[in-house]
Amino acid sequence: MKNLKHIFTTFGLLLSLTIEAQVSEATDTVAPQQPADTIVLHNVSDSTALQPADSTALQQADTVAQLSLQRSDTSKVYERHVVTRKRAQVTTRETNANAGNFSGDEPDVADLRSINEGTMVGFGAYRMKDTYLSPMAYQGYGYRYMSERMRFISSDYKYSRQNIVNVDLSSTLNGAENANFLSAFVDYSFGYHYRFLPDPFLKILVGGSARGMFGMVYNTRNGNNPMTIHGDIDLNLSVIGIYEFRVKNYPFAVRYQLESPFAGALFSPVYNQSYYEIFSLGNTAEIFKLASIGNKFAMRNYLTLDFPVSNMTLRVGYFGMLYTTYINNLDRYIISNNVMLGFVKEYIAFGGREMRRRNLFNSAYY
Repeated sequence: MKNLKHIFTTFGLLLSLTIEAQVSEATDTVAPQQPADTIVLHNVSDSTALQPADSTALQQADTVAQLSLQRSDTSKVYERHVVTRKRAQVTTRETNANAGNFSGDEPDVADLRSINEGTMVGFGAYRMKDTYLSPMAYQGYGYRYMSERMRFISSDYKYSRQNIVNVDLSSTLNGAENANFLSAFVDYSFGYHYRFLPDPFLKILVGGSARGMFGMVYNTRNGNNPMTIHGDIDLNLSVIGIYEFRVKNYPFAVRYQLESPFAGALFSPVYNQSYYEIFSLGNTAEIFKLASIGNKFAMRNYLTLDFPVSNMTLRVGYFGMLYTTYINNLDRYIISNNVMLGFVKEYIAFGGREMRRRNLFNSAYY
């Protein structure tokens, strides 16, 4: 009996040592992963990890997608890791509701989508012609202000919205340098794009936009009919290409965008018709016209480069516009080329019911 008991004891000891060795080997072969309660956000200028307020609410993950890309450029290897995590919605809502962070039917902090906002000012050359005021072409210089916003509008990150505000002022001279065109225009456009990702560093956005423009041109020499008004509403086709790259470990992003209208409506007086006749006498026949490629052609080009400087992200670029119409026997065109400079910021905006989630951020007011 003593021998039998000794045999069983030895066998049990060997079995426990074998199990411990297998567990240790399996643990050593597991690759380290990102913490389950970390959301990795990628920006042009920096990569920031946003820690949510309640880490216990993020204990489970339904899906984890990790993309790793290596690219060689002049013997430099660039690595990019994009990690996305989708939490178990039931656990997140229940935990946050119990903790009083926000109501159980509101989305997780991982669903917050940031806004990319760029503000630029520019200076450039202008060439204008408006036969309602003068048969001659005028050339000079002008200033431009541009504000742009882009953000995702769908949870699958396929659709985005873009808003652009443009204001430009210019002063141009005729060939004899004895008369000026003083012009002022403001336009607003909003568009929607569908996003393609043919390459992790390249985004192609295809869609359309609606645009409204209002402005005026004043001729300093004319005594009769010294001013004309422009008013347009357009539907545009829009294409955007965004490419990210690095130079000596500094991130850059270059963007090109082309917009061109295919349909719309505009205001235009008839040749030799005064604005007194239009607004006082009510002669409004044929002053509103449908616009198409046959009587109007316009094209707007955006070329920008984003790069970090210290704690800022700068945006430099070029804006070019070609606008020409031939309606009511009036020949009009505006050509401008502007060099642009400004800043870019990325932020998360929320309000209304979403203000219940303000405890997720450090507010200077709330």
